[in-house]
This record gives sequence, structure tokens and C-alpha cells, in this order.
Amino acid sequence: MLDATTRTQLSDDLLRRFGAALRGVHLYAPNHPIVTRNLDSLADVLRALHEHEATVVIGILEEELIVGDLPMSKASASMGELIRRLTALGVERITIARDVSAEELKAFVIKFGQLEKLPSKEQNAAGQLDSQNIHVGRVTMTEQAPDAGSDAATIRRLYAEAVSVASMVWESARSEERPDPSAAQNMIDGLAHAVLQNRPALLALTALKDYDNYTFTHMVNVAILTMAQARGLGIEGPQLREFGLAALMHDIGKVKTPSEILNKPDKLTDEEFTIMKRHTVDGAEILRATPDIPALAPVVAFEHHLRIDGTGYPAVSRNGLNLATMLCGIADVYDAMRSQRKYQQAFPSERILLVLQRNDGSQFDQNLVRRFVQLVGIYPVGNLVKLDTGEIAIVLQTHAPDPHRPKVRILISADGTRLELPRDVNLWEMEAGSRRGSSVSAPLNPADYGIDPFTFI
Repeated sequence: MLDATTRTQLSDDLLRRFGAALRGVHLYAPNHPIVTRNLDSLADVLRALHEHEATVVIGILEEELIVGDLPMSKASASMGELIRRLTALGVERITIARDVSAEELKAFVIKFGQLEKLPSKEQNAAGQLDSQNIHVGRVTMTEQAPDAGSDAATIRRLYAEAVSVASMVWESARSEERPDPSAAQNMIDGLAHAVLQNRPALLALTALKDYDNYTFTHMVNVAILTMAQARGLGIEGPQLREFGLAALMHDIGKVKTPSEILNKPDKLTDEEFTIMKRHTVDGAEILRATPDIPALAPVVAFEHHLRIDGTGYPAVSRNGLNLATMLCGIADVYDAMRSQRKYQQAFPSERILLVLQRNDGSQFDQNLVRRFVQLVGIYPVGNLVKLDTGEIAIVLQTHAPDPHRPKVRILISADGTRLELPRDVNLWEMEAGSRRGSSVSAPLNPADYGIDPFTFI
């Protein structure tokens, strides 16, 4: 592991060489000797850092450059220039994986220079700069309107980047027996900010799953759902991020589970389930051995299959469960049950919430479950639903006193006609005998109607 002085020197060198490479492509042709020399120097320092970290993250945090979690001085002109160039394209962070090639790095730097010359409306930096081993995160610009962070495209991009980083974190844990803490923490910082700024939109996006990447979407969803619950309990700041990071890593021990067991489409045998259950201990051991991982993470990895009545696994005597564990456990079960996979159909939210409330509180703290139901609703934001009038609508806002009567946006009339101007209705305000729907009658699959729910919320 790098000592603090060497790490700082390499990080500083990385930023300077990155800035020089960007200046080079701005001034010279792509194959000019100066450009080649700058790119070779950049590749050299990346290799030095990648010997110790699976990914290297360059980013901006509160107008200061960071490498991983290490703040860097911005006193020099070159640092200030690099901040301006990243900010001009809306780039908040760049995550570079160890497998990056010289050709991929060159293509990234050249494309960056090309985008700088385009009008801002044509840049789309995140979409054009992303490659197999280089991932770019965009930032909401400070000069934009205060509600710009609620933009659907911004939330979608943040979520997609989070899933991509989760896959990198998983792979580093699998290949090196330690997840990349810098990449994970930077990702959680972005999600925590989004939870504070636009929790309903982010929660809605967790329901739009990529089933081909279940492992990684599940990691991200459990982190989001855990932080959303924690925020509802008044938890914020560094502690909120610790809850999120612990939830993200809750299943990391499964990197040691044989793939034929982890991906088995049928019910596990008793012997296979015994092997599967080891992931709680394996996860705690991996996280304990990983530098810069908060102490809460191995606790949650170890406890997340324990119940408040003392049952569950691993078989240990516990006086009580950590609050983060209890929130993560609720999020874990909820997200797993609503996920449609080869061996499991997705369950409607109403059934999932009944499962969470069962056993008279033996598995979950019922006060926390009640809060969770109020948070997501029986019909969560973004769900496509049918009203008791036959109209079809998107859920916009849950209503805690009566989760069957949310605020909705009606898209299709009772006769099946798609409305040119959708209308919003607060179902809980409907009077008895109203001709419009007073409640939701059933959830629907948006794919059957060619509807992308997230574009309507």
C-alpha cells in the first residue's frame, strides 16, 4: 500500500500530466510528438497508481480537485485550468480502471479536446467520453436553476454511472479480494446528494431494472433505499454516506460464492445453501481487510441476514442489530422480491410489503417497516397503475395516510384513448361518488403500453 507522501506525489503528478495531455490535444494534431509524449507520461503515472488501486478517480468536490478521496491543492495555474476545463464540459469525476489501454486513453483525451470545441448544447460529454474502462460523471452546473438537479436525464445518468461503478467495485473485490474504496465512496457521495435533492425521482428509478445486471443494480438500489430510509430518520452528512456505503457492500462476500451456486436458476440444495450462507462472513472479512472502509460496512455485511428475534444466519448470539443493518435488511428483501429474474417473477408492491410486515415483527422492526411503507408507498412513484375507473396513470406522489390513493398523472382514458394532455389528480382528495377514480385497483407493466414511466415524473 502506498504511503501518504508517495500517494500525494503520484496524485499531483497525475493531475499535472492529465492537464498537459489536454492542453496538447488542444494545440497540436493528435499524432504530434508532444501529444504522444504527454500521453505516454500520463499512462506511466496511471500505471504506478493502478499497481495499488483497481481504479483511479479524478473528480471535483466543492470546487477542489480530488484523486480518489485525497483533496489536491488548486493553488497552481495548471490546477485551476484543469478545474475550468472539466467544469466547462460538466464533468464531475472520471473513473479509470486498471485495464485501460494506451489506445483507449488516447481516444479519451482526443475526444475530450474535440468536445471542448463544440457548442455546449452539442457536447454530451458523459455519453461520448465513456468507454469500457473509463467512465465519466457529469455535474449539475452551479449557474443552472436550483431545481436542475431534478432533471430526469441527470438522475438517469447518475444511476447508470453508479451501476457501472458497482460492477468495477465487484470485480476488484473478486480479483483482488478487496473492493475499491475510492470508487465506491465517490459513487455513494453522488447518490447521497441525489437522495437529499430529489429522493422521489431516484427511488422511482430503482424500479426500472436492468435484469441483465441484477447483481449491480441490486447493490445500487439497496444503497439508495437504505439512504432514503436513513434520511427519513434524520440521518445526514458523513453518517448517511456510511449507511449508503455499507448497504452497497452488503453482499460483497458473494464474490467468493461459486458461480454455479450464485446463478443457479432452481432452488438450492441444503449443501448449496450452506455454502451460500458463508457470504456474510466472507463479506465481513473482505471489508475488514480493506483500508479506508468504514467500520460500519463489515458489521452490516455480517448481520444483514440476521433477524431481530435472533434467528437467521450466521448463527451467533446478538443483543441487537445495528440500525444500518435493519434498514439494509428491509431494502434488501424489498428490492430482491420486486426483481424479475429467470427463476423468479416480480411480486407486486402490496405483496412485498405484506411479507415485510409478517411474523409479528420477528424478522423486521415494524416501526421501521411502517416508515418504509410510507416512504415508497404500496404503489411507488413511477409505477404504472390502473384506476378503479379504468383509466391508466403514473404514480407521482405517495400518500402516507392512504397508500391506495396516491397523486397520479392520467395518461390513458377509460376507453383506451391516450391523452394528448395528461392530467394530474390527487386521488385522496376525490369525493364520494366522483366520476373519476378514487383509488388504484392494480399495478400494470409499462412495457405492455410502450410507456417509460420516468419521463412523466
